[in-house]
Amino acid sequence: MNITVYTTTTCPYCRMLKEYFNQNSIPFTEKLVDQDDQARQQMMLDSGGFLGVPFTTIEKEGLPKETVVGFDKARLDTILGINNDIH
Repeated sequence: MNITVYTTTTCPYCRMLKEYFNQNSIPFTEKLVDQDDQARQQMMLDSGGFLGVPFTTIEKEGLPKETVVGFDKARLDTILGINNDIH
């Protein structure tokens, strides 16, 4: 699995998203779109022109690339198979 997170240096939701991945021991690659023109161009290609952050792409072998706009914990839990329910 390959996860890329497009962020900016000042985005609080980006920090929350990175904490989520770290707390769940999920490796990811961060690309700062406010400092890297190439990263911004790639994000625009993957998102269909969307420029909001955080923007995440998740690639699993043999499956179509998944994209997540913002810090959508429920969607990420579903895509990644994480069950954080407390019983």
